[in-house]
Amino acid sequence: MSFTPLTFSGISTYSQDFQTVLTRAVNIASLPLKALQNENTDILSRQAQLASLGGTVSSVTSSLQTLARVSEQRALTATSSNTSVVSVANAGAVSSAVYTINSVTSLASAASETTASGYADSTTAQVSASGSVKLIFGTDEYNINLTPENNNLNGLRAAINSLGAGVTASVITTGTGPTPNFLSISASTTGATTLRLVEDPSGAATDLLTSANQGSNAEFSLNGLSVIRKTNQVNDVIPGLTFSLLDESASAVTLSLSTQKGTLIDALNGFVSAYNQLSSGVQGQVGAAAGLLSGDFLVREVQKAQRELAGYSSNGLSLGDLGIRFNSDGQATLDSSVVSNFTDAQLSSAFTFLGNKNTGFGAFQNRFAQISDPVTGLITLQQESYQRTDIRLQKQIAELEERISNLQTSTAQRLQQVDALLGQLESQKTVIDASIKSVNLTLYGKNSDS
Repeated sequence: MSFTPLTFSGISTYSQDFQTVLTRAVNIASLPLKALQNENTDILSRQAQLASLGGTVSSVTSSLQTLARVSEQRALTATSSNTSVVSVANAGAVSSAVYTINSVTSLASAASETTASGYADSTTAQVSASGSVKLIFGTDEYNINLTPENNNLNGLRAAINSLGAGVTASVITTGTGPTPNFLSISASTTGATTLRLVEDPSGAATDLLTSANQGSNAEFSLNGLSVIRKTNQVNDVIPGLTFSLLDESASAVTLSLSTQKGTLIDALNGFVSAYNQLSSGVQGQVGAAAGLLSGDFLVREVQKAQRELAGYSSNGLSLGDLGIRFNSDGQATLDSSVVSNFTDAQLSSAFTFLGNKNTGFGAFQNRFAQISDPVTGLITLQQESYQRTDIRLQKQIAELEERISNLQTSTAQRLQQVDALLGQLESQKTVIDASIKSVNLTLYGKNSDS
């Protein structure tokens, strides 16, 4: 509760009774509050349990996506004979192949130049006698007009960076000599280009920058063909294959695409692990020891999808034919030797069984995504409903706490008034009793108690 229970303090002999009355009144008024608080606690617990279950469903969805991708790509794995020169990855290739990078003669680099001369100060030393400078980057040209206030390194740096030209300017201070400040300009992307900064472009047209590093392209030979690219990451030369040039080399590097049973086994292992987590999560919400989600339609929906997944078969094949077995506890195991011993024909049949995101076993990812999608999934919708209920209950709890607090305060005030009146009556009674005793003693030589 947000209100503080009051302790009744009075002067009459009935003060303790009044405390009991106050406590009982507050306890009775708090019964609906406790019910709301218990309901809210249950809602928050359901949210937590549903989030946990949702995590296991998402894991199954991801594992199915991986399986479908591996199946669609026929478990093709890209390898490089020299990973220090070229690294490679399968980006959608569906057939085995071998390629040769005969040589790498040049790596792509970004253009980067500095001013040929230094400046004494970055805030006051003039950089342009004409106040007019032109930045040339590739085929683009940008005219910069410097006012007397920003005709310095800092002003020129700010002007260049505001152009959005694809370069970044910075001031470098060497700390030595009378002119230790230089302007450095670097391209944001790699590739051979033109990077110039021209003073008085319509007049003397003096280059302010060095021309030592105008960037470079990646140049290599693929299967005897010369290739030039502006980046070291190449994804448009071999369909479905992405590779990165890491070092120059005169020696040949072999890039291979071949089906690897181990890739399929890894994907199956990932599925089995995710399935077992899901199975444990579902079992925790059914039966005698079920959690607060017991009977929830989402649990039934997940359980139904899980059963359909485990029992799927096509063209006479089932998960058992891939080495996946289910025990009496609903847990799955994988015998990897089954896939390891597949013939080429069996491996091809396995890929047909697994299918892709829209066919075969892989299509189950769409079923599970309907449950686990973070935007439109059933679990997300249910969580949003719980959230709205939580907000409503929190509001009702706050309003009820305020009413109980007001009730407690007003009741205590009324009891204080009654207690004060009783205290006065008790005081008057004491005086009257003393007077009667005094009269009895005077008239009869004894008090009324004798």
